[in-house]
Amino acid sequence: MRRLVFNNAENGYLTQKRENTAPNMMTDPSMMTDMLKGNITNVLPMIIIGGWINWMFSGFITTKVPFPLTLRFKPMLQRGIELSHLDASWVSSASWYFLNVFGLRSIYALVLGENNAADQSKQMQDQMSGAAMAMPPDPKVAFKAEWEGLEIVEHQWALADIENTMVIKDK
Repeated sequence: MRRLVFNNAENGYLTQKRENTAPNMMTDPSMMTDMLKGNITNVLPMIIIGGWINWMFSGFITTKVPFPLTLRFKPMLQRGIELSHLDASWVSSASWYFLNVFGLRSIYALVLGENNAADQSKQMQDQMSGAAMAMPPDPKVAFKAEWEGLEIVEHQWALADIENTMVIKDK
């Protein structure tokens, strides 16, 4: 029964002709421009705010992390401060900005939900890996595989002769 519904040559679900419903970014310029606008909208304010903080607070110590750090963290956390005897747990303003931008991602996910507008890391990872430009999977291949699988399988009904079995038991 199920095999006839799915694999029927005239009107089976798996044998119907379908057009590709997934839009291709490479052939649709409006999708590419929308993606570019979204990226610029998200990245440009971060660049401007980061540049302003670096210019305005260059050389300032902003905060101290509440745990001791080794000297290997010093160049990363004290960007713009050239004091050799300063403890590595003190953080400069530019480093504090980057720690907040990249460190608050998990807080955003916790408060705003998993796929929120504040977390652009998934889209950035897709762009860097090229997954955003890759061709979407073709559903025809999946439907053909299911069709072949249903053609191969011979179904054996467990209750095929249940009426006769029940009549014999009642006698």
